[in-house]
Amino acid sequence: MYVYINGAVVPSEEARLSAFDHGFLYGLGLFETFRTYGGHPFLLDDHLARLNKGLSELHIKRQFGRTEAMAIIEQLLEANGLRDAYVRFNVSAGVGDLGLPIESYRNPTVIVYMKPLPPPAPPEGKEGVVLGTRRNSPEGIERLKSHHYLNNMIGRWELGSRPHAEGIFLNSDGAVAEGIVSNIFWVKDGIVYTPTPAVGILNGITRQFVMALLNQLHIPVEEGVYPLSHLLQADEAFITNSVQEIVPLHRIGRRIYQGKNGPVTRELQHHYRRFTDTLWTRNELAERMKQ
Repeated sequence: MYVYINGAVVPSEEARLSAFDHGFLYGLGLFETFRTYGGHPFLLDDHLARLNKGLSELHIKRQFGRTEAMAIIEQLLEANGLRDAYVRFNVSAGVGDLGLPIESYRNPTVIVYMKPLPPPAPPEGKEGVVLGTRRNSPEGIERLKSHHYLNNMIGRWELGSRPHAEGIFLNSDGAVAEGIVSNIFWVKDGIVYTPTPAVGILNGITRQFVMALLNQLHIPVEEGVYPLSHLLQADEAFITNSVQEIVPLHRIGRRIYQGKNGPVTRELQHHYRRFTDTLWTRNELAERMKQ
């Protein structure tokens, strides 16, 4: 496969990163993961807005717009012979001296990875597994999609080789947080619930889109701090991320859910797929739902 690095598209085996890049030395880097549908990067504007906000918080003097990002993505799609692809848009701080600087980073390393899409989740969905590993607190005020991924890796090691399962973190107070690589929702008596970002989760782009979609469909949705017992009393549960989309959970432990037959889950999946090859941002959703 080919990757983009600092202005060049090169075979993956030729991509090189400096040993003094502060993304490697100190974890000062961010990434966005999304997919293309027939060449269209779904919700690209929302991903770039989150990336740009995070870069400002990390004192990395670099911003990205749709035109530049699309030029990179189109180069990679052509080089890799793909139209439907998994994309990771990665920006690290760049080369610096050993030690923790207070100056801004002005020459970040930009790498865009691409690969074929992974196999989809099974039709019945996935099993949720409550992890003993607790979700750590964000490094700053809110969680960034950063290179700080050890907590997720520990959760993955605990889950083990179970491709049709997703580990579910509780936070240090025992509140439901999120999946290892997903956000979580559940439905009880027609109301959709999801943890608030205040419990330490990543405010996922697909999470935000699903909430906007629920609002357009006039399905009540509530964010809050919920104990595990609240999730285990639900009728439906599903997880979301930008590559897997909306995946039903059919069970967590002994609790059996409606899974793929859940009416809210099915409605969301239906409407989600209406927009994947055209929408740039969730802010377009209200107008597009009228069409």
